[in-house]
Amino acid sequence: MTRDDIGAQAAEQAAFDEVAARLRRDEELWTDFQALCRHGGRMAGTASERAAQDWCEQQLSVFGTVARESTPYAGWRCDHAVLTRLPDGRQLEAVPLLGTAFTPEEGIELPVLDLGRGTPDMITAAGDAVRGHAVMVQHEYPFSTRTVHRRVKLAAAQQAGAAALLVVQPEAGIGPVSGSSGRGGGPGIPAMGISAEAGLALRQPGARVRLCIGGEDLPQARTDTLVLDLPAGQAAHPDERVVLSAHIDGHPLAESALDNATGVAAAMALARAFAPRMHVMRRGLTVCLFSAEEWALNGSREWLAALPQARRAAMALNVNLDSLAGSPRLTALTSGFERLGGFARSGASLAGGDLGVHLPLMSNSDHANFAAWGIPALRLIAGFDEPDSALRLLLTPADTRALVDQGHLRGATVLAAGVLWRALRADSLGGLRNEPAPGGGA
Repeated sequence: MTRDDIGAQAAEQAAFDEVAARLRRDEELWTDFQALCRHGGRMAGTASERAAQDWCEQQLSVFGTVARESTPYAGWRCDHAVLTRLPDGRQLEAVPLLGTAFTPEEGIELPVLDLGRGTPDMITAAGDAVRGHAVMVQHEYPFSTRTVHRRVKLAAAQQAGAAALLVVQPEAGIGPVSGSSGRGGGPGIPAMGISAEAGLALRQPGARVRLCIGGEDLPQARTDTLVLDLPAGQAAHPDERVVLSAHIDGHPLAESALDNATGVAAAMALARAFAPRMHVMRRGLTVCLFSAEEWALNGSREWLAALPQARRAAMALNVNLDSLAGSPRLTALTSGFERLGGFARSGASLAGGDLGVHLPLMSNSDHANFAAWGIPALRLIAGFDEPDSALRLLLTPADTRALVDQGHLRGATVLAAGVLWRALRADSLGGLRNEPAPGGGA
């Protein structure tokens, strides 16, 4: 390395250190996070979601014009949902999975089949015993290399002839677990998340339940994607954009604090820190705040599909912030882009931190929809492969601001700033895309 190279590297570090210092003393990061939590669970289609979107638009408009781009999604409204143990009539702690199929008005009475973890192999092995039953399976820590997602279990149970699915939250004293059914208005079976205590009450020979779930599918539902575009000041790549994203929406059980008030508050803090410095960046920054993420990533999928090709082609990288606290350890889920992990780690080192990397695609947040279009995309997440971390309480009534350590959120935001700085300042990001397979395949 030449003396000039060393000098340039030192100057780059010094310039970034100013951004990091601003973020470390940014009091609005924490007050924004708390304000988002005060809006409640922010489930798509509710007044809570709309109020949070209005508030986020107001906050971002300080840095430029915020577009509210109307986005369709497969909506759903639940008017009532009750799970009752038979024959004693005890009502159990339960919530419907978002978008789940409804029951007849009088409900359905079913025998319960407890399949423990309830993997597809276990469901298949149960054979005809599954048919006509309410199959009970365990909710798993969602951020692990071993996780079998609830929608995988639901699909397997439905295919095997189950009449309903019950997903048990494993920790006592927490309440039921929520989550998306992924049905999207199509065929399905009723599915509910239940508490550990409810699961225990049904783990007995001959257990039976009545499910009553009523509401309406809303196929023409719409939400808004908030978009703030901050052009670059230098002419190296004036048309390219780095997309910084997070999702506003959550679940009605609590405050959706970890998932994802943390990511939204961090995105707004990064916009504050970078907006005055865009004149030294080599490509622009687009901040996207999505909704309907909790609906099987429906919102960002529809938004990306509706964009003109030229607008998607300008997206050089997506940095998605989702669940940034609950553990001091941060991991980049790099969606199968082989060179993206090293790039993200170089940004983390700029911020003086360490970053884990998980290469295989995990379709557990909005980054997956960018990756599906061939756009290099990563999700920054706390607590990956840490099943004892606070992130085990996502999707439950415990996901409140009490779970979030301010130091964890601030450290994650500074580390994200390092990745973002590298992305906005790099000479080229073309090398982050995977090479075409032999024969021209993608």
